Amino acid sequence: MTVELDSAAVAGYLANHPQFFEEHAQLFAGLRLSSALGGRTVSLQDRQVEVLREKVKALELRQASLYRVGEENDALNERFQDWTCSLLTARNDVDLPHVLVDGLKTVFHVPHATLRLWNVAEPYSHTWYAEDVSPDTRIFASSLHVPFCGPNNDFEAVRLLDDAGPIESVALLPLRASADSEAFGLLVLGSPDRQRFTADMATDFLARIARTSAAALSPLLA
Repeated sequence: MTVELDSAAVAGYLANHPQFFEEHAQLFAGLRLSSALGGRTVSLQDRQVEVLREKVKALELRQASLYRVGEENDALNERFQDWTCSLLTARNDVDLPHVLVDGLKTVFHVPHATLRLWNVAEPYSHTWYAEDVSPDTRIFASSLHVPFCGPNNDFEAVRLLDDAGPIESVALLPLRASADSEAFGLLVLGSPDRQRFTADMATDFLARIARTSAAALSPLLA
């Protein structure tokens, strides 16, 4: 009686009996496999070498990608530090909002940016950043638990970017004193580039900007 083995059974046997090819060295040397390179036939050893080379190439590409991401993150962190230092060295509370917004434009190369705060202290009630915003904008800001990134769907908040020209993508950063408190302000970033702020981009770095901005601006509140 002949027992037929399927490929899974053969593979399982070879995995459990690694000495098989040592005991049948002549069979091992005579095995021929098709190559992914040009469809030619090669020995098992040569095919193993090809597989290893492919794995090494994939690892090298992955390493290069990680290295590039690391460099980009280092550059971004350096910019964040420069921007944070500009907030720390602002001459007074009146200058701070301008320094903050101008830094976002220059340090992070954001084409358009503005800021609105509500419930500010009386000495700052007539400043540009305390100009009245609608209740809808305030409710919208408080509804954001993470920064919003994506296409400009005619958001009312984007209209705060005076004379900005066409805005194709936006980032809206709520400012709050703590994670569970209502927003007391909103940072609005805009770009004519549709791909600058996309719905699938990570928002953790923007969240850091929002938290730092909220901490810096909190002395302006009533």
